[in-house]
Amino acid sequence: MKNSILTDHTLIIDELETSIKFHNLNFILGFLPKGSYLVGGYIRDIILGRKTEKVDVDIVVPLNAIEIGKKIAENIESKFIILDKKREVVRIFHNNIDIDIANQVSSTVEGDLFSRDFSINSIAYLLDKKCLLDPLNGLKDLEISLLRSHSEKNLLNDPLRILRCFRFVSELNFKIDLNLITFIKKNKVKLYLAAKERINYEIQKIVTGANALDAVLLIKKLNVFGIENLSEDSFFLDLEKINYAELNQEEKEKFLPSFFIVQILDVVSLEKLKFSKAEISKTKLLRKWHFLLEKKNLTQLSEAERFALHKELEMFLPLFIFYLPQNFRLDWLYRWRDNNDKLFHPSNLINGDVIKKNLKMKDGPILGELLEYLSKELAYKRLNNFDEAIYKAKRWIEQNAPKCD
Repeated sequence: MKNSILTDHTLIIDELETSIKFHNLNFILGFLPKGSYLVGGYIRDIILGRKTEKVDVDIVVPLNAIEIGKKIAENIESKFIILDKKREVVRIFHNNIDIDIANQVSSTVEGDLFSRDFSINSIAYLLDKKCLLDPLNGLKDLEISLLRSHSEKNLLNDPLRILRCFRFVSELNFKIDLNLITFIKKNKVKLYLAAKERINYEIQKIVTGANALDAVLLIKKLNVFGIENLSEDSFFLDLEKINYAELNQEEKEKFLPSFFIVQILDVVSLEKLKFSKAEISKTKLLRKWHFLLEKKNLTQLSEAERFALHKELEMFLPLFIFYLPQNFRLDWLYRWRDNNDKLFHPSNLINGDVIKKNLKMKDGPILGELLEYLSKELAYKRLNNFDEAIYKAKRWIEQNAPKCD
């Protein structure tokens, strides 16, 4: 990344102007009063040479942000919302671009920049003067990949910024300044003052970044979420000892984010932070089978237990392989990748409607148990065709259906 970082102001300004034209943002400029400027991630990403699917543009105006935002939105026929009426912060949705417009808070541009979260987000591009303003040496911090804050007060004004530090580690491979680390240790409990939905969103961003492992390791080291039994609970693994190369790239992208989430949050925290019911259910199943296998050797599982394991974990088994003994992992992965493996992907030769029609059965728990039995027989290769399935179904009913006097 460092080879693409721009350090010369003239080159940065040229890239900014090119980007403004490329994204057709020129239409905005005519609505902006003198003294307006760009700031934040839009400038930061251009300096880093970073391409993103979604573009976020932050504009600060001296006054009347709501009025200005409405005029722009009406002119380009785009959706417009007020994010903060009191502080006058608005957002315009235009194609794949979110344009945030806010009032200047301080009497000077420098004063506003000194109130921002991190130095790397405190670089402004003055639109009328076409020059950069960098009072906190954010450009230097971008060059050395360092996340630094000018003021602890700025972070405490929005405690979510504590968590956002780890997002920069994950997405940009930044180091966190030691003073900032000390601040996080001291104030991490205040993170929960932020809205639960915002915390959830930041976590999702952290675990999907290119350097998610580094961010998660640091979160665990600092115990950011204050999980009391983080070290004692054996469900939390030593992430530095795991061979992630056992997963292919598609599996890493699909399953590692969820794996990282369950390595930094327990079930209570997932519920508190409003994670989806599916994510919570998945975590509970992973815990259930992990703790069962701590008490019982994998080779000692009965057929029914092993079948139940694969049935419950089928859709996300790669999440579970790191809890298995090393000598089982690759074999399980290879078998899981084979959609025709009926143990790792339980299915049935015949469905309930066919059984009801052929065996004169009705819906109910007995039918469900029969289907479970046939699926298990198929998984263990004791069932090969339709006729065998019907025959085994009849035999099972004779042995298991309730007898009437």
